[in-house]
Amino acid sequence: MKRIAFVAPWYGDNIPGGAEAALRGITDHLFMAGMDIEILTTTVEKFTADWNKDYYKPGVYKSKLGIPIRRFRIRKRNIAAFDAVNAKLMQKGTLTEQEEQTFHKEMINSPDLYKYIRENKDNYSFFVFIPYMFGTTYHGVQECMDKAVLIPCFHDESYAHMKSFREVYSNVAGMLFNAQPEEDLTDRLCDITRVKTEVMGLGVDTELTYDAQRFRNKFNIKEPFILYAGRKDEGKNIYTLLDYFKRYKLENGGNLKLVLIGGGEVKLPMEVAGDIIDLGFVDIQDKYDAYSAAELLCQPSKNESFSFVIMESWLCNRPVLVHELCDVTRNFVSCSNGGLYFNNYYDFAGTVDYIINNPETANQMAKNGHDYVMDHFAWNVIVEKYRRFFEELEEQGRK
Repeated sequence: MKRIAFVAPWYGDNIPGGAEAALRGITDHLFMAGMDIEILTTTVEKFTADWNKDYYKPGVYKSKLGIPIRRFRIRKRNIAAFDAVNAKLMQKGTLTEQEEQTFHKEMINSPDLYKYIRENKDNYSFFVFIPYMFGTTYHGVQECMDKAVLIPCFHDESYAHMKSFREVYSNVAGMLFNAQPEEDLTDRLCDITRVKTEVMGLGVDTELTYDAQRFRNKFNIKEPFILYAGRKDEGKNIYTLLDYFKRYKLENGGNLKLVLIGGGEVKLPMEVAGDIIDLGFVDIQDKYDAYSAAELLCQPSKNESFSFVIMESWLCNRPVLVHELCDVTRNFVSCSNGGLYFNNYYDFAGTVDYIINNPETANQMAKNGHDYVMDHFAWNVIVEKYRRFFEELEEQGRK
């Protein structure tokens, strides 16, 4: 097999979270397993940087592990034109054909990158693009359709329903999904009958150590608590958790606490502010210790394509509570029997009570979740799934 290129709008050793961290985990572990890997990307620093600025010089770099990184100059954008059509999408509007083309043209793009793919595609077995929304993916796959593999990271959002995405992505060679509900959504969005697909999932570091008592001693938290781990903002549905916890405490009393870890700021309900402990950012060992000390992890988000915090909670042997309206996290919980889910306050109160009052069952849920992660998302499992997928796709191309 020839070299495999992973194509992304930006790439860096220290970009946290999201598709960037997922890509870095995949490429690092495939590279360490001996696969011939390369990164093709732009000169832009990261998602939150200026997409009209060449942060890096074009050229060939190497990651900390030694993976070759080819960076290509970006095309200057008409920001006002892009913002106009993007605002329409953010308001869940539908774009005309012309507006869709404006979106793709004024998104982050690199004609030099597309030229490189076009002129060098015979030197690679496959080009793997992540995620679906950006110009580097939309235009890049069209230069190598028979060798294009897409890790779309689809959500059910207005962007995903664009006609042009459907027309292009229905013709790639392969697609890899983070979870089964994403493949189900893609089947509704695109015609993938001729596309080789697999629910790959994401790799998780499984060699975690944790100490519940160490966490309690360090932060002086003696009471039982629910844990929330992650970015604290409205998009993660944290205000639903705060509201439900407030009502639960006002109705039930007791010494149960809610502990929050992660970045961002939220306004705490005054009535129960003394029962909510916001620790902000903590180091990674404190995070693992926090999982193990909690009665349960609550992940209230309705819009996840995976969820590392759920996997980490299971690896630290604690059950999870997720929102019923998030197809991905509900699917993980249902498949693993590693926790419960809620859709309203009464569900929330009942599931919290059940987990707290049935410690043996809660521990069994946690063990179920732990085994599920080890069977499906340990890095050795993920690496072999990728290796097999590429080998089968290459064999399929020879027929």
